[in-house]
Parts: sequence; structure tokens; C-alpha cells
Amino acid sequence: MTRLTGWRRLGLAWLAGALGALVMPPYGFLPALAVSLSVAVWLMDGAAADRTALRRLRPCFLIGWAWGFGYLTAGLWWLGQAFLVEADEFLWALPLGVVGLPFALGLFYGAGFGAAGLLWARGPARIAALAFGIGAAEWLRGHVFTGFPWNTLGMALAQNLWLLQWAAAIGLYGLTVLAVLICAAPATLATGSHSRSRFGPSAAAAIVLVGMALYGAARLGLPDPAVTGVRLRLVQPNLPQDAKFRPENRADIVDRYIELSQRPTEAGEPEPTHIVWPESAFPFLIQRDPDALAKVAAGLKPGQHLMTGAARAEEPLPGERLRYFNAVMVIGPDGVISDTYDKVHLVPFGEYLPAPLDAALRALGLRQFVAIPGGFSAGSLAAQRILTVPGLPPVAATICYEAIFPHAILPAAPSSAPRPPGLILNVTNDAWFGDTPGPRQHLAQARLRAVEEGLPLVRDANTGISAVIDPHGRIIAQTDLDRETWLDADLPARIVGGTLYGRFGDAAFAVMLAACLGGALTARRRA
Repeated sequence: MTRLTGWRRLGLAWLAGALGALVMPPYGFLPALAVSLSVAVWLMDGAAADRTALRRLRPCFLIGWAWGFGYLTAGLWWLGQAFLVEADEFLWALPLGVVGLPFALGLFYGAGFGAAGLLWARGPARIAALAFGIGAAEWLRGHVFTGFPWNTLGMALAQNLWLLQWAAAIGLYGLTVLAVLICAAPATLATGSHSRSRFGPSAAAAIVLVGMALYGAARLGLPDPAVTGVRLRLVQPNLPQDAKFRPENRADIVDRYIELSQRPTEAGEPEPTHIVWPESAFPFLIQRDPDALAKVAAGLKPGQHLMTGAARAEEPLPGERLRYFNAVMVIGPDGVISDTYDKVHLVPFGEYLPAPLDAALRALGLRQFVAIPGGFSAGSLAAQRILTVPGLPPVAATICYEAIFPHAILPAAPSSAPRPPGLILNVTNDAWFGDTPGPRQHLAQARLRAVEEGLPLVRDANTGISAVIDPHGRIIAQTDLDRETWLDADLPARIVGGTLYGRFGDAAFAVMLAACLGGALTARRRA
């Protein structure tokens, strides 16, 4: 394997990366990543042999790019489903999403493997070099060009509830460094001149895994208490994507939401105090439709409040076009919209066209997936704030894929929230992706935010998987995919005092990255 060159080496790297994708939901098969990264190490051994540091940069970069290309192609193939919703308009672009995006994002892994190649030395320290390179690359993938941290390798350790608990201290990117160190360690079993160097990394990896599991089991302890006086109803209407945004369906859609919201509770269960509807619930601007707003309010019982996704328009300044926002609104039984949050992190090509391409693509008659004139505008990051909902602790609102970004759930300035938030609200619409791994991966990443921040998660999907999750990541209740239903649940309480990750963000990750770099440099100098 170390002797492979050219397209054979890149082909094996691609296959190894594709195999590694089996570690992501819905499979969660951790040994697949161990095999995948071990093959990557052996390929790197061949590329780094008998070469100076600079001469090994190019082959190591290509191995990393091919590995990342395979990993992301196998892990994100379901994106193609979105192009089939309006196939007459977007089918031509399907290869760009299914192949083009992984091809481009693979460059981040290429850079990470290239950096690892510069540090490469024989022995166990090369595992630390790879952890440094991939960890840095994953952080960059999550931040550069608006960021796309979907299926970051740290998710490999975030699907087991015991291992997931470490996210409260080190976050997604810290888990990524650990995932590489643990899963690449078996590569040393096939190398090394004596037993200590051969078996030591794998033994250490096993000890770390056991230690992580024991800590996680101890941290879970007793169930989290519920917030007194709060009963949630999550409405999942399961509206087909090709019908959801048709204005002629407006009356039927509102009636469907109200009917599901008014379904009787189970015998002996309390009435819901708060109703949640999913992202972009209406195919019209409810803020400009007083009749529809009154109808929604009439469907609420006294004291109930509704939190719903809805498109919102803002009056333009002279000479400007009407601006649209993807928002969450709080509506009371009096029909008043009492608070609003505008989505900050929009989906490129889904909700807007990136500025450098906007004019050119529109000149060709192309648009973003969501048929809003000119696309959505992003809410102001400086104005990002906590929603105030009567009867609830402060609500940290997120819309759709905003929930995949670590340490971006809460306002950057604590002073913008007089009290700490008591829950994360995530409204979404996963109908774009059908019955594929996409909705399941989305749920898993949103669940990780709850553990990182020490906050319960209330997640409502048009279809997908709606759920209430406690701040330790335990799923209190959830719905099935592709089903019209509703979900009643209590609201778990937040972790008092928060978490280390919530307070310090990626500081632990930075320390871990520096430690890997230091270990790799030391071994390199000795070599």
C-alpha cells in the first residue's frame, strides 16, 4: 500500500474516505473511520518516504484532497434530493451539488494532509501530525467562505451518548482532534520496530475511549428536571416541498397547522402552554395579512403563545428593493407579533446567491432554491438576540442549518441578554432531502449544540425529525420522519452555570491542536 503511486494511490484514498463516511448518521459505525484513517496514514507513509519536507507536500496534499473528496461524496450524496424538488429548473445543477461541492471542500482536507506531511516522521508522532492537520482543516472548513461544518469528523464521537458528554468541555472541534488520534492509532499496528511503538498508540486510544465513556456515564447521572408550568406542542405538518410554497394553498396550510395544534392531549396530560410551528410555515407574509394573523390567533387557547418560522418583509429605503428575511416570530392569543428573530447564517445558493455570482447567474435566468425575489437578506449579526416569549425562559432561536455551527448559538455580547437563555429553539424544513441520511445528520448536529451549551433543544421540522432534547443530549421525545403528527413534551431545565465550552468556546481545541503540533515538531526534529 505504501508503494502505490499516481491514480492508484488517489483512488485508494478516495475509497478510504468514502468508507469513513459510514461513521456518520444514520450508521454511526466507528470502526469504519478507524480503517479509513489507518489507510490514509499508510498512504502518507508512502508519500513521505525518502523525500524532503517540501517534496512531500504535493503528494500528501493530493492524498488528503482525494480522501476528503471521497468522504464528503459518500456523506453528502443526499444533497442531490434538493435538486429534484423542482427538477425542471435545477436538475442540470445536480452534479454541482453532489460532486462539485465535495470536490471543492476536499481542498480543505488536502491542506490539512499537506500540513501533516510537512511534520511527518516515523513512529507514533505522525498520528499527532495528522490530528493537527485534519483538526485545523476542519476548523477552517467551518469558518471560511461562510463555513460548512457538516459532518465534521468530531461527529464520529458524538453519536454515543456517553462519548457525547465531552462536547460540554471541548466542543465539536476538540472531539475532531480526539477522533483522529483514536481512529488513526491502529495504523501503527502494521509498523514500528518493537512492541511498544507498535501497540502503544492503540492501547492508549482504547484507554482514552474507555475513560471518555466512564466520564460520560457519570455525567449523565439523574434525568434533568423540567421547567415548571411549561408544556410544549411541536407541530410537524409533513407538507410536500413542491406544495409548501404555493400561495394558492395558503388557506389549507393554515387550517392544517391549527387543526394539529388543537388536537386533544393524552388523558391526564396538561394542555400545551406553547405551540411551535416549523421554518417558513406560510407561503405568504403573515405580518401583512391581518385576516390570516387573526385566524392563527383565534386558534390559540387563552394563555398560549406560538413560536413559528415565517418569511418577513421589511420596507425598503428609497431606491432599494423590498428586503425579505427568514424569521422566527412570537405570536400571542391577541394576534400581536411580540418578538422576531431574523436568520443570520443563510444557505448559499439555497436562500441567496453569493454576491460575486449574483448578477451573472440572474442574467442567465437562474435563482436560489427558495423562490423569494432577490433571495433572503441576512439578519444583522450585531442585532442577533434572544427571543422573549411569555411563560418561557429566554429563547436562543436558530433556523435550519444555523444549528450546525458550534459556539454560534448565543449572542456574542452577553450584555445583549439580561438573563441567560433557557433553551435553544431550532425550526427547520428538511423536506428538501426526503428519507435520506440528511435529516438524521441534521438532528445529530443540532443535538450536539445542546450538549456544548448546556441547554435543552426544542427542534420542530416541517418534516424531518422533530424532537425535545435535554442539555445532556438525551432525546426526551421525537417524531418519525415523513409523518404528519404533533409532539407534546415538557421543557427540560438548563444546566445551572453552563458548560466549559459555553464559557470558553474553542480554547480547549486550540490547546489540543497546539499539543499535537508540539509533539509532531519534537518527533520531526529528533528524526
